[in-house]
Amino acid sequence: MITGIIFGYLAIVLLIGLLSHRLFRGTGTDFFLASRSIGSFVLLMTLFGTHMTAFSILGASGEAYHNGIGVFALMASSSALMVPVTIFFLGPRLWEIGKRHNFVTQVEFFRARYQSDVLGLLLFAVIVLLMIPYLLIGVMGGGITMNSMTGGAIPRWVGSIIVCAVIYTYVAYSGLRGTAWVNTFQTLVFMILGGAAFFVIVRSLGGIETAMKTVAEIRPELLIRGEKIPPVKLFSYTFIPLSVGMFPHIFMHWLSAKSARTFRLPIILYPVCIAIVWIPSVLLGVMGNIDFAGLQGPAANSVLVQMVAQYAPGVMGGLLAAGVIAAIMSSLDSQTLALSTMFTHDIVKTRRNNTLSERGQVWLGRAFALAILLVTFGLSLIVRQSIFKLAVWSFSGFAALLPIAIAAIYWRKSTANGIIASIISVAILWIYYFSMAWDNPGYSVGGSGLMPVAVMFTVSAVVLIVISLLTKAPEKQVLDNFFR
Repeated sequence: MITGIIFGYLAIVLLIGLLSHRLFRGTGTDFFLASRSIGSFVLLMTLFGTHMTAFSILGASGEAYHNGIGVFALMASSSALMVPVTIFFLGPRLWEIGKRHNFVTQVEFFRARYQSDVLGLLLFAVIVLLMIPYLLIGVMGGGITMNSMTGGAIPRWVGSIIVCAVIYTYVAYSGLRGTAWVNTFQTLVFMILGGAAFFVIVRSLGGIETAMKTVAEIRPELLIRGEKIPPVKLFSYTFIPLSVGMFPHIFMHWLSAKSARTFRLPIILYPVCIAIVWIPSVLLGVMGNIDFAGLQGPAANSVLVQMVAQYAPGVMGGLLAAGVIAAIMSSLDSQTLALSTMFTHDIVKTRRNNTLSERGQVWLGRAFALAILLVTFGLSLIVRQSIFKLAVWSFSGFAALLPIAIAAIYWRKSTANGIIASIISVAILWIYYFSMAWDNPGYSVGGSGLMPVAVMFTVSAVVLIVISLLTKAPEKQVLDNFFR
């Protein structure tokens, strides 16, 4: 029954994506940006759904299983503040510039702002590097969910293929409009069914008070911050939500907005959406220790799905599984489309001196989207890491790039050389820290508890400022196109 409900849900998702194709205008701008027609509510749902994903559903519960309720403070509380602030200062401004210059991608904006093709190519390469862990958590999460909810009837690799196939179908057929429609539906699904899962499971455990008392008896350290999350680690985690300002898929959704006023609703309601999703995920992860004790490392990625399977079998279990899958797919689709858009516009079209036809852009975008999903699927077969940790590493790299976005729209004297040096510093430090932490899940800089993101962000900003001050500023004519 659960398998049937899951496939029924996937069929509905496909139908929504395919129906949106009826509004397709046959142009590259419509395929990649929905002709800049997205309204406030759909923008809120797509931004939130695209941002949270398997990280907030499976990753947060898995991390809370090991480290307790303090996980909420690590990401959710800081995100509730920093994400709306970042959207407020960057979103409307970038939308206005993008509309005026008809920009489609993030790389296109930076290349034009600093008149540098080298910068554009470098930024594209680094973005792809940082997106790999982010893409992986979606593909891995889809396989984990289907495998656990069907009692192993669907192997993980088959579940991952199914998720990739469904996403590719509606992304390739309907572009950003289909992605936005599906994301709106799926975000509502995982928010509503996530809340339902919380109440069903908590009731099965005898109520929240009884469940927390049981946790206090077997793992009391999970209910206090204690030494598991030292203050310096808590502080450095506040940098991670800044990544929202440099995610290519978030940037793409910003450009798709109907007007600057469209951003008001997302800015106001984002913290509410975070609370709705994160509080149940963290608490359920902690409660998972009651009946699923002893899960080691990445095995905790599936604790929430195992709880749903045990406490909500049958129809309810199928619906709740659909909610988890919705969270996973609502990000993977936008990420795939964003990377294919950048490849089409910033690599192929630019190399061909903008001679690629509208139809050619669409088909090339579809081909690259398929390639992305195939490569990610292949990597998912060999990578066995914590979903939470993979997400943190991806987020850390993008957060460290935020200074270049701030400089691009607020600092006239920033230069191409400064931006390039900043990007290179982030890439070098990210690769170094990532390799150091690969087999050391609790890694921090020098064992101090300080997360690498704090160092990367600081170095990125300092390098950008110093090199920009030492090199020639852009021409006034170029600056006048971006500062009014």
